Amino acid sequence: MRWTRLSLLMLLFVAAPSQADSVLEGGHTKLRLGVADIPDDSVFLNAIDSPAFDQGGDLRLNFKAQRGQWGVNADYQLIGQAGDSLTLVRDVSTLLPGPGGVQNDDRRLMDLTAVLSEGNDYVISHRLDRLALSWRGEKWVARVGRQAISWGNGLLYNPVDIFNPFDPAAVDKEYKSGDDMAYTQYLRDNGDDLQAVYVVRRDEQGDLDQAVNSTSVKYHGFSGDAEYDLLLAEHYDDMIVGIGGSLPLGGAVLRGDVTFTETDLDEYWSAVANLSYSWVGWGRNMSGVVEYFYNGFGQPEGEYSTEDLQSNPDLLLRLARGELFTLGRHYVAGTVLIEVTPLLTLAPTAFVNLADQSFLAQLVGTWSLSQNWQLLAALNLPVGGAGTEYGGIETAVEGQRLSQGASIFAQLAWYF
Repeated sequence: MRWTRLSLLMLLFVAAPSQADSVLEGGHTKLRLGVADIPDDSVFLNAIDSPAFDQGGDLRLNFKAQRGQWGVNADYQLIGQAGDSLTLVRDVSTLLPGPGGVQNDDRRLMDLTAVLSEGNDYVISHRLDRLALSWRGEKWVARVGRQAISWGNGLLYNPVDIFNPFDPAAVDKEYKSGDDMAYTQYLRDNGDDLQAVYVVRRDEQGDLDQAVNSTSVKYHGFSGDAEYDLLLAEHYDDMIVGIGGSLPLGGAVLRGDVTFTETDLDEYWSAVANLSYSWVGWGRNMSGVVEYFYNGFGQPEGEYSTEDLQSNPDLLLRLARGELFTLGRHYVAGTVLIEVTPLLTLAPTAFVNLADQSFLAQLVGTWSLSQNWQLLAALNLPVGGAGTEYGGIETAVEGQRLSQGASIFAQLAWYF
């Protein structure tokens, strides 16, 4: 593994409780199960059977050490994965690029992941998902190492969040994957702040290459009751300019972002706008969000066949890097979080492709079984005709589509 001197130094810092306040902040153990129906005309049946099954689990230990203004975070993960998704990633992922399978650090500066055991349909690995050295002053904050950052005002879709964003339909969004970066923040007396990020990556050959790095600067400010963000970034040699913010609107909050991206091939505009509101209905606390997303990289007029997608390399590149999760241009999504009881919440959600009228319906339930135990479950139902994004896009093989039917997900977590 490419263990740098910096990573070894930080690990020694964490392991020295006699000289610093070093503690296990907590962690969790999660066990999960997924079952999915595969339609008869799905190309996935060439590799797996229906229904498809996936099982997995992980152990996460979060360590933190503090000595004066200096600190270290080190989060360890032990991950087990088994099932049909691994087979699909290996056999048919070339049909439509995208992230999946087993996490690795092939493109990161530090290789902090190792496979302990691997078979045809299972992988056991362990990794450091966080390993960062930090310094905090009166107005300055600085961190270097494996860490995560989230920007943007999108609540479901987020074109500004270019560093390992979550899939909008992801059920468990507790932790996002970390990247190897240098981060700094300057706090102004009026409450505004300036943030800067420099992410170092490796190219396809495993070499350090400036062309795949990211340099981003974001200013966050206040103007009366409103907040605003200004973004300037160079990301994989693409220039990104963004502006966004939030504004109270009666009892609701209006948020949004607009981005402009210039690549070697073209120029693209993307935007997101949402309205969130909380209320009490039928004696229960509720909060809802409705959001519109314009994906400038998306395909026009519902042209989603694999042949059509090959003519849009900028879209495919972002799908492969896990920065985008949609094929079209115009989307509307809505969700309502319902507090059924203080320990049980339900969240029905719909993601609608406005061009082809296909959609993904999702119902997520969270049940706090006790102080330290939580059950998370979800039902996903894609709806749409042949050739639509959620109904199944056409492949080069006549009569076969990239499609998946209804699926269920369940996860039991223990926190300590």
